[in-house]
Amino acid sequence: MAWVTRNVLNHLELLRIFLTAAECASFREAAQRLGASPQTVTRAVKELEAHFGELLFHRSTRQVRITAFGEQLAARARTLLAEAESLFSAPAAEPRAQLAGRVRITGPRILGRVCLVPALTQLAAAQPAITLDLRLSDVFADVVDEQIDVGVRIGFLRDSRLVARKAGQVAFSLVAAPALVARLGAPRRVDDLAALPVTALLDPNTGRVWPWQFAGGRSFTPEGRTFVTDDPDAEVGAIAAGLAFGQLPDYLAVPLLRAGRLVELLPEAAPPPWDVFVYRPQRGPVPARVRLAFDHIAAAVAAHERALRGT
Repeated sequence: MAWVTRNVLNHLELLRIFLTAAECASFREAAQRLGASPQTVTRAVKELEAHFGELLFHRSTRQVRITAFGEQLAARARTLLAEAESLFSAPAAEPRAQLAGRVRITGPRILGRVCLVPALTQLAAAQPAITLDLRLSDVFADVVDEQIDVGVRIGFLRDSRLVARKAGQVAFSLVAAPALVARLGAPRRVDDLAALPVTALLDPNTGRVWPWQFAGGRSFTPEGRTFVTDDPDAEVGAIAAGLAFGQLPDYLAVPLLRAGRLVELLPEAAPPPWDVFVYRPQRGPVPARVRLAFDHIAAAVAAHERALRGT
């Protein structure tokens, strides 16, 4: 039994080292973050590669780059380590006093109005002693510097400081107002978009336009921009008004599609959906109010996705 326990702990440590390496540009950087030697990181990676029979990183003299298999393993390992951390950090009893105080939450604006605000309003009504501090922004938050307790993010997470739970997915659709389609015609292929008026959403993290994603890993950067904005709601308004074609997440598109105010175009070219994660930082014991908010938000995101899918 002691050998089994040591073996399990060793595997968990290997995965922890691997996850740190996955978010660093080199094994040396990962070693510095872990307070270990580069040889320790290299040995851990090689041991995992031998175990799985798959290459985890493409290595060169200048950098390392994670493989597709490595990305898949990282997602599974992150969930496993988060569950293990959660299991051992949960106290045997929950003092009522912990269900009071502030919980600081961050999330993207496209989820704020339609999902997070209704969910947190419900939580506040049930737990009036908890102060919910919601900060909506499409700029990636630094959980430590900004003292974030719970966050929501769309897309891949590569930060081993976080305990993350996949709560749902977001699909993306090419859409337009019916009147615009009647006037200009519907695109028959992605290349047709280059000759049509389109919207462009700015990424506040880079200041550049978000590229549209399509099936097969294809992307399209809007060039014939009729409307440019850094606000998702403003982009929705422009598309619904018939100003231009646009690509929207289902959180924003589905209600307007159901109401007939928008039509979906090129559904066969839609990209794979992106994952939605609810996360919190790994920093000591977690107060009951934070765990409660974390679980409530994760459940709300999942329920909202089911409602969008009609399941």
